[in-house]
Amino acid sequence: MLTLFGVAALTFMMLMYAMESRHTGFILAFALGCALSSAYGFVSGAWPFGVVEAIWTVIALNRFRRSRFVKPS
Repeated sequence: MLTLFGVAALTFMMLMYAMESRHTGFILAFALGCALSSAYGFVSGAWPFGVVEAIWTVIALNRFRRSRFVKPS
């Protein structure tokens, strides 16, 4: 069950990353995917993976915050 969660979290994360250029909401969804992947890393015992994904979550949230203030051309 844990492996299925990990596969689903990583798949979701990568799909949202691929769709980021379509709408800023996908950046926020990517951050959610990173958080889910981080949770998987910690629960599965792969704490370095969990830490890296937690850092990516913060980066994605910052990118989302900044993207809301950029006006489309």
